Amino acid sequence: MDVLVGYATAQGSTRGVAERLAAGLVEQGLTAEARPMESVDDADAYKAFVLGSAVHGQAWLDPARDFVRENLDVLGPRPLWIFSVGMPAALRGPWRGLVPKEIPAIEKRLPSGLHFREHRLFSGVVTRAHLPRAGRIMFRLVGGRFGDYRDWAAIDAWASEIANALTRR
Repeated sequence: MDVLVGYATAQGSTRGVAERLAAGLVEQGLTAEARPMESVDDADAYKAFVLGSAVHGQAWLDPARDFVRENLDVLGPRPLWIFSVGMPAALRGPWRGLVPKEIPAIEKRLPSGLHFREHRLFSGVVTRAHLPRAGRIMFRLVGGRFGDYRDWAAIDAWASEIANALTRR
């Protein structure tokens, strides 16, 4: 089975998640590749999709939303999982309580008509260099912590779940 693990990234941590997911699918015996969605010329060449984007302002990046919008007819009948990469693990205190509300907010901003099997929210990498000065100050005021919060075990487990679902078909 040919699986596209497509991604849109701002600073690279979403690319890392996508590459890890693709590697996990390959380890399970599937044919998979991680590619930026904006570089995919023929979505119809794939039999299944795992699509993800960095999240800014509770929304996927434009290249990811554009890819989905332009390929709804291809994505519709095929197995599709989606993931978002944000900073939930970097937040503390009362802000951490807002994390469960982020998935519905992200989904609301996806193109209508997108049907997927599951949506996972992963944490990414947040460094001082990723934010402008005012953003760094605000991030720290709300209890944010800089670091790499990617949970590789959770990402690997999800890749195994997706592979199992695809091989059972």
